[in-house]
Amino acid sequence: MLRAGAGEEIDRTGCVIRMNNAPTRGFEKDVGNRTSVRVVSHTSVPLLVKDEHYYFRQSADTTYVFWGPERNMRQDGKGRIFNTLLKIAQKYPNVRIYMVTREKIQYCDNVFQNETGKNRMKTGAFLSTGFFTMILSMDMCDSVHVYGMIDYNYCSQANHSTVPYHYYEKNRIDECRMYRVHEHTQRGGHRFITEKAIYAKWATRHRMEFKHPSWSL
Repeated sequence: MLRAGAGEEIDRTGCVIRMNNAPTRGFEKDVGNRTSVRVVSHTSVPLLVKDEHYYFRQSADTTYVFWGPERNMRQDGKGRIFNTLLKIAQKYPNVRIYMVTREKIQYCDNVFQNETGKNRMKTGAFLSTGFFTMILSMDMCDSVHVYGMIDYNYCSQANHSTVPYHYYEKNRIDECRMYRVHEHTQRGGHRFITEKAIYAKWATRHRMEFKHPSWSL
């Protein structure tokens, strides 16, 4: 996304969905300024809390959708992330905060299994925030435009460019290396490359377009 200059185009979109703690501040020219919905993993909640004024006061018009395992999101006083979100909701009463239900998380697991023939838990994988976001966007939107996502073949091409995993983090692990490590790790990894192959399949059935880089489906 860096130097793509897609900010104005993104801001003209009816609904702008961002993931986790991806900021716009300082990157407006390339990624835009508006955030309609932000889908956030339980692991990224501390990163938002660390800069809570930016995420919850300055972005009060954003709707937040949080997802995570039951142990972190349980509502009996023992859910660590749920308790944190409850405090945020009390401190910033105008912010719209939602949680993905246990049933919807199970639904996403079933989608993964239907697409791959593999049980997510038995393969030692976690679904990525991107997977939840893609399903949510297809539920919400007539058409979906995805920015800054490479396809599942990109990293195997000899002449692919090397970019950081996140546009807002300098000198961090590069994107393709991150994907390869996660794809083959035994426990606790995301199946990023597999997920992208699933998105390519969905794009043949839904109004879905990939930009910066564009995909040949």
